[in-house]
Amino acid sequence: MKAGVIVFPGSNCDRDALSALSGYFAGQWGDTVKGEVVKVWHGDASLPKLDLVLVPGGFSYGDYLRSGAMAAHSPIMQAVKEHAAQGRFVLGICNGFQILTESGLLPGALLRNQKLAFVCRTVGLRVENNQTAFTRGYTQGQVLQVPVAHGDGNYFTDADTLKSLDDHGQVLFRYCEADGQTTVEANPNGSLSNIAGITNRDGNVAGMMPHPERVCDPLTGGSDGRALFRSLLAA
Repeated sequence: MKAGVIVFPGSNCDRDALSALSGYFAGQWGDTVKGEVVKVWHGDASLPKLDLVLVPGGFSYGDYLRSGAMAAHSPIMQAVKEHAAQGRFVLGICNGFQILTESGLLPGALLRNQKLAFVCRTVGLRVENNQTAFTRGYTQGQVLQVPVAHGDGNYFTDADTLKSLDDHGQVLFRYCEADGQTTVEANPNGSLSNIAGITNRDGNVAGMMPHPERVCDPLTGGSDGRALFRSLLAA
């Protein structure tokens, strides 16, 4: 099993992603899965043979134009599209989610936070669909505690696309209270329908604004992110 983490100018969560995946492969979570994780430079025109491509968070190209807009045209993204078209897995976290929407791999867009302020705190996430390759390690309706850190996390799409996302079980996570209620107060950025993460129709490409890679080790605040990586790598 082999995973690759894309590195763009301005990426600042690539190391976190590498650490989470490396810890999993090294058996630090009690698993015995053989594998490796490598860095992939944004300027490369091709990918090594990978099972998973992870597009990490940060501020690719300084968030010029729009967050993720320039990174979506990096040479490596054509290879990522080909990787996804073959049915292989792609996960975008925070800026990675923004890059996946800008590149057309996921529907919708990430707009400025509703209150026009950067948000950095732990939020509640409700698991909306635990029948995907990304979420099978969770229970339906389970509430997770996962940090966010973004200024452009306000998910938006048109009404027809929103209905399609719901109809086809493509919403992975919604922002919620500790009891699972999806309230306005629980929504850190004004995201439409409290959406925090989605997948494509085929179920092999996903994006989410919260950072599961930051809650894989209890020493850094929790372990609620582990099940996502376990689910994905098992798939």
